[in-house]
Amino acid sequence: MPERRGDFKVSAPERQVVRALGSIGGATLVSRIAGFARDMIVALTFGAGPVTDAFFVAFRIPNILRRLLGEGALSTAMIPVFSEYTVTRPQRELLRMLRAVLALALLALTLTTLLGILAAPWILRVIAPGFASDPAQAALATLLTRAMFPYLVLVGLAALATGILNAHGRFFAGAIGPAVLNLGMIAGVLLLAARVDPPILALAIGVLAGGLGQLIVQVPSLRSAGLLVAPSAELDHPALGRLVRLLVPAVFGLAAVQVTVFINTLLASLLRPGSISYLYYADRVMEFPLGVFGIALASASLPVMARQAAAGETRAVAATLTFSLRLALFISMPATVGLVALRAPIVRVLFERGRFGSADTAPTAEALAWYAVGLAGFGASRIAAQAFYALGQAGTAVRWGIVSVAANVVAALLLMGPLAHAGLAAASSIGGYVNLVALLWVARRRLGPLGGRALLVSALRTLAACVPLALWCWGALAFWPARPALTRELLWLAGAVTGGVALFWGASVALGMSERTALLAMLPRRGRREPRA
Repeated sequence: MPERRGDFKVSAPERQVVRALGSIGGATLVSRIAGFARDMIVALTFGAGPVTDAFFVAFRIPNILRRLLGEGALSTAMIPVFSEYTVTRPQRELLRMLRAVLALALLALTLTTLLGILAAPWILRVIAPGFASDPAQAALATLLTRAMFPYLVLVGLAALATGILNAHGRFFAGAIGPAVLNLGMIAGVLLLAARVDPPILALAIGVLAGGLGQLIVQVPSLRSAGLLVAPSAELDHPALGRLVRLLVPAVFGLAAVQVTVFINTLLASLLRPGSISYLYYADRVMEFPLGVFGIALASASLPVMARQAAAGETRAVAATLTFSLRLALFISMPATVGLVALRAPIVRVLFERGRFGSADTAPTAEALAWYAVGLAGFGASRIAAQAFYALGQAGTAVRWGIVSVAANVVAALLLMGPLAHAGLAAASSIGGYVNLVALLWVARRRLGPLGGRALLVSALRTLAACVPLALWCWGALAFWPARPALTRELLWLAGAVTGGVALFWGASVALGMSERTALLAMLPRRGRREPRA
């Protein structure tokens, strides 16, 4: 039976989505805050220039693998396999399957790590050809890449643990892992930067420490669920073939955004020094709302749509997809307005200190504005792709992901001339919207009507609610002090953000928006235990 929240009825599947969103989003919020603290410390210690460019290029490889494994592909492949064993097989068969999966994962991750260490110079020539003109920078990037490649083993095992727990309705332990990574990197800088040569190597050591922490933090949950196992040598287990068949298209389907990051890094290496760092810092800010809500909402909606698809309820899948898209727009549109309007103060407060100067703030803020424009496309396309994974049609997401990458490449080549590094950020946004439109078009043909009129009305009402937010932000900029103390800057920015959120929320109340009342289902109910998503 639907549960009433205010004047809006929240169905059981929708309640499961928003409750899982609350758990994943809360953990991701902690991670993003820790990530901002990490980036502030990195900017203070190392600034933006050739050294940080070398680190960020080297970190692209393990970081992208983390996102692919930990934030989508591995969990997407595991959920149907593990769920089937949990429901239809005895516990001993489930544990036997987990041991075989763990052994295969260890073998594959170790071999990949060894190959990556050996091939590091050639990998860097592909993703950052501009470094070839500076042998010292290329050598530093190679050193950092080799130092961080073992992180792949740690993050792969952590992602495996996350998939196991998510399949059993436990989301928090896996979602908090990135926060542990950020804390490891912070500790590396604070404790080792003055003790190692080159100092930037401290960040690489911090990455390894954080990766180990990501794995350890999930051990208590695995033990309490009776799922902590040792590997076995049963590499011919029948579940492995199915897992690999699901994993390969999931990796390619979810890799579209990450491929654009590689492309932007490659092209940015051809621009003026610091361009890679400008894009990195801007992307970190944009990822705050994307990670807390966009990716979290995609992760929360997959188990619900997978169960509906398994039961043959295609109309229910369409309804859950539309509901999730409406929530995504309700969150991403005001976030875009706020990021565009307050881009310079945000970058200045977060990063402008130490070796990150005012000359770095303006280009970083420019990139942030163009990334923010694509926020709705990035988040909503992830949700739309999940519908095809739930239906067992991962190939569709793969094909249109490739198309979106092609659109990004074309746009990047056209825009990097007139807009420099900001053109690369704009190209990423274009690719995100191409992916979203294509996936929704195919979903409409295969699932039937998606409630397009309701989705359009919701988007227009959300846009209307953003008007007072935009006016508030641009009005507040008139009172932005030229060069105050950091405390005053923080207070001003906190006031601007809080006031803008309050005005948007008030406008959504006045407009009677159901998305607002649906999100209230994340709040706990007294005396009642909710079913796990």
